[in-house]
Amino acid sequence: MLVSNKVDLHHLCAVSLDDAKAFAKQVHTFFMETSALEALNVKNAFTEVLTQIYRVVSKKALDIGDDPAALPKGQMIKIGNRDDVSAVKNAGCCSS
Repeated sequence: MLVSNKVDLHHLCAVSLDDAKAFAKQVHTFFMETSALEALNVKNAFTEVLTQIYRVVSKKALDIGDDPAALPKGQMIKIGNRDDVSAVKNAGCCSS
């Protein structure tokens, strides 16, 4: 989601509306302009964020299927082994 804020300051705009819309379309994302000063689309932007989050979470729930115990599919991240963690703990936070 791409949100342009402070549209009330259009004279200071660094990116044109057409460029922002084109970029959002290129990366397949939602685009909206807002202005907190003028109360323009602020509530709509928050609603859209929540809607997008709901869609992503719902899709992931459907991908898991009927087994609630199934783990979501993802990528394994190696964070080190016990020796690495022990070495950090033994060094302490303030040792020289």
